[in-house]
Amino acid sequence: MLKTLQNAFKIKEIRSRLLFTFLMLIVIRIGCAIPVPGVNSALVKNFFENQIGDAFNFFDAITGGSFTSMSIFALSITPYITSSIIMQLLTIAIPKLEEMQKDGEEGRKKIAEYTRYVTVALALMESIAMGIGFGTQGILVNYNAGSVIIVVLTLTAGSAFLMWMGERITEKGVGNGISIILLVNIVSRMPSDFVTLYERFMKNKTVAVAALAALIIAVIIIAVIAFVVVLQGGERRIPVQYSKKMQGRKLVGGQSSHIPLKVNTAGVIPIIFAGSLMSMPVVISQFFKMDADSIGAKIVKMLNQSSWCNPKEPIYTIGLLIYIVLVVFFAYFYTSITFNPIEVADNIKKQGGFIPGIRPGKPTTDYLTKILNYIIFIGAAGLLIVAIVPIIASGVFSANVSFGGTSLIIIVGVILETLKKIESQMLVRNYKGFLND
Repeated sequence: MLKTLQNAFKIKEIRSRLLFTFLMLIVIRIGCAIPVPGVNSALVKNFFENQIGDAFNFFDAITGGSFTSMSIFALSITPYITSSIIMQLLTIAIPKLEEMQKDGEEGRKKIAEYTRYVTVALALMESIAMGIGFGTQGILVNYNAGSVIIVVLTLTAGSAFLMWMGERITEKGVGNGISIILLVNIVSRMPSDFVTLYERFMKNKTVAVAALAALIIAVIIIAVIAFVVVLQGGERRIPVQYSKKMQGRKLVGGQSSHIPLKVNTAGVIPIIFAGSLMSMPVVISQFFKMDADSIGAKIVKMLNQSSWCNPKEPIYTIGLLIYIVLVVFFAYFYTSITFNPIEVADNIKKQGGFIPGIRPGKPTTDYLTKILNYIIFIGAAGLLIVAIVPIIASGVFSANVSFGGTSLIIIVGVILETLKKIESQMLVRNYKGFLND
């Protein structure tokens, strides 16, 4: 892999893309350390120290700690993620948007433009709620209209700037910019999470107990990573045979190929979407005073990941069931957008191909749909196993950390995706790729 890195840096284009990505990430991490004007940093720290174990684990992970430090990037790219969910749902509901998506590159550019507008609108609403919430909690230095406006403008601009940087990384860097920002944010929180695990399971313990705990944690993490790698790389290959045909005096064709269907067709998208949707109400609610016995407070607690699998309050584990349903839903939903069996069947038919034992046309479409449904379910089940096991362990042992199965899925998934994109650029230039070493 090191040799491959050397070869990558020998190529001017790839070297420029890697350096551009690296510089953008440095700018992002610097921005995560710049506080929002008008916010009392000491009060912010105290406020989140009282809440961190309850509400902000997932949100703190995907923002790289910028939310709990209340930096200018506190909202991170969560408005963009939510906006993407909304636009993809509307694509199905509104025929005009569906038509745009099928129009090719121009249609997708138009949808991307609408997604940006919705992102700014969502960031504006969230920042208004947070600005007012800061004021009511006494976190603002001066609670007045001017201070709230400054907070709102700063947070909205920060989120829009991150979205812009993500798009620039996608265009001029390596990999998907939004995914890479998520990756860096999650990785930046891992050192403090390992400290938390140390204090919970190893501190003030005998050497034997501490060593055993460290070994168990390491084995679990390695096993989860290995499982995610297998899940991300697994695929079902559907054979396709092409019939022979005459071209002039020559008989051409007759070769065989296959359609690769990934087991985890939707990647990390279902996990990100489900986690973002469930964490947002929890986060916003923390800035407003709610009666602990009210229905609203109980619903918020049910959506809170740290309340799941608690033996003392098993009723709130209902939120875990909602999370499972959302992950499965987004797995099927996202796959239905990215892979159309009808189009694939038509393309095979136009090229004179067929799946052995299956007639071209509608039977091929039905066959692909059937196989795809099985594969999506297996992929979603694999994602849920990785995501839920750490949640159960966290609920039973009260080890609240910002990373878990969800974060590991995102980390491994994004790294593999980025390596494959670099590999494809390397292979074009006759270099061996990362994944073939």
